[in-house]
This record gives sequence, C-alpha cells and structure tokens, in this order.
Amino acid sequence: MNRLLKNREIFLFLAILLVLVLVTLRFPRFAQPNNLLTIFNDSSILMMLALGQMAVILTRSIDLSMASNLALTGMIVAMTNAAFPGIPIPLLIVMCVFIGGVLGAFNGILVWKLEIPPIVVTLGTLTIFRGLVFVISGGAWVNAAQMSPDFVSLQRTIFLGLPLLSWFAIATALLFYLLMTRTPLGRALYAIGVNPTASVYTGIDVGRTKFYAFVIAGAVAGLCGYLWISRYVIASVEVAGGYELNIIAACVIGGVSIAGGIGSVAGVLMGAIFLGVINNALPVINISPFWQMAISGTAILLAVVLNARGERRKGRIILKKAEAV
Repeated sequence: MNRLLKNREIFLFLAILLVLVLVTLRFPRFAQPNNLLTIFNDSSILMMLALGQMAVILTRSIDLSMASNLALTGMIVAMTNAAFPGIPIPLLIVMCVFIGGVLGAFNGILVWKLEIPPIVVTLGTLTIFRGLVFVISGGAWVNAAQMSPDFVSLQRTIFLGLPLLSWFAIATALLFYLLMTRTPLGRALYAIGVNPTASVYTGIDVGRTKFYAFVIAGAVAGLCGYLWISRYVIASVEVAGGYELNIIAACVIGGVSIAGGIGSVAGVLMGAIFLGVINNALPVINISPFWQMAISGTAILLAVVLNARGERRKGRIILKKAEAV
C-alpha cells in the first residue's frame, strides 16, 4: 500500500477509475467514449497551465499570476482580432506566446535580480495583470460577434477524431516531457528544487534557471489565453478569475512537491484529468459546481499529506543509547 501511495500516477489512475465507476453506476452514459473525450478536451487548458506551473514549482517557487496572464493575453489577442480580423490566426498565436513569455519574464526578473520571494512577486503581478485587462479594455467585453470565424473555429477543428484543443495539450505534454527528461534545463529545474546550494557548485545558475521557468510558465499562459478566449468566445476582466487554485491543485494532486525537486509530467496530467472528471461528475450527481472549490482544496490538503509521507526519509542514527551493563 505504501508503494502504491508513493507511485502517484498509479494512485491517481485508480482514483479516476473509481470515480468513473461510481458515477457510471448511476448514469451509464457518463463513461461513453464520446463523453470521456469531452472530459479530456475540457481539461486540456488546465493540463497545459499545470505543466507550466510545474516548471516553476520544481525550483521551489510558485506563479500565482498565470490566470491573470491568461486573461490579459486573451484580451489583447481578442481586441487585436476584432480590430484587424485579417491577421492570420497562427500569427496571433505566436503573439500570445510572446506576450505571455514577456509577462513571465517580468516575474522572473524580479525574482532573479531583486531576489524578491516568488509568492510576493506573483501575488503583486496577479493584481497588476488583472488591472491591465480593465485598463486596455475600458471594462468592455469582446464577444463572439466581434471575433472572426477563424479565430473561434480553429481549436474546434477535428483532427484524427480529436479537437485541435486536445492536440495542443498533447503536443505541450510531449514538449514538457522532452524538456524535463532530455535537456540540461530540465535537469537543472529538478536539481535546484532538491538542493539549490549544491546546484551552484555544479555550475547551475539558480537565478537564471528560475527566470527561464517563469518565462516558460508565462509563454504557456499566453498560449492558453488564445485557447481560452476562442473556446468560450468572450474576453473580459473576469476571465479565469480564481483559476490559480485549479492550476496549483492539479500540480499538487499530481505529485509535484511544493518544496521543489519532485514532480512528473504524467502526474500533472493525471492531476488535471482527475479535477476534470470531478468537475464533470458533480452536475451529474446533482452536486453544485460551487463545491468544486471545496473539493479542490480538500484534494490539495490530502495530496500534501501524501507527499509528506512519501518524501519522508529516516534520518541517520549517529548516537545510540548505551546498553545497560
């Protein structure tokens, strides 16, 4: 049992299967392939954001501004599309990634050069980015009628049986897997989380690596800005409000240690899918979706407890009590 708890991916997979079985017993259509694909598609944006957050958390940092980054980038791209509908969608996507990366770089610079704690930096930029959404939009919305058909339809296009939104998530997961397992940067992210002091002696620039992590998280948030707006066809100040909890919950439930240095792409994906299944199951069993926040918070606490138990190591016994003669 202890080995199962330490292998978070297997544990989450079994938990997801359990939820599916319990809900399917009451509503057999819940486990139909089309509905499962819908759940996966609904979880795609959360999966991508959680992967970006994982890169930051691995370095013993956190980015609370990802949802606000998404909202600001989404508003900019929506207003750009409304004003210049002839701009190719791929160019708009590149613009989103660039803007998101710049916002992430702003966080990274403050953490790297000024050595301000990441939670303080991103708590401040969370408010700044959200305020800028209001400033540039004047409090107005950009709705579906103002967006071009291509802007709205791209991520809904079906390719090999899946919407492009799902393929965006799959491609992002593959890129993160390669980044984390096949590149020096990925190894540096883990090394810093395990022991930042020792990392310095191995030639790793801790501040610069944290900066790269924030840029990656920001770029992912920027990409999700376009995907979110094109999916829900509305851009406003309220977009993704409070979504930071969902992002962090997916990471922690997926086995990413808040203390840094521990986490996997597969675990994060499973954590996001777990939340997606719960979110889709609540209305089916007549539980208010507002309970999702409470369930997410409870899941975070349970995950932290499991992480603490899994990471606990027996200390080396230096002194032994003398035996009685």
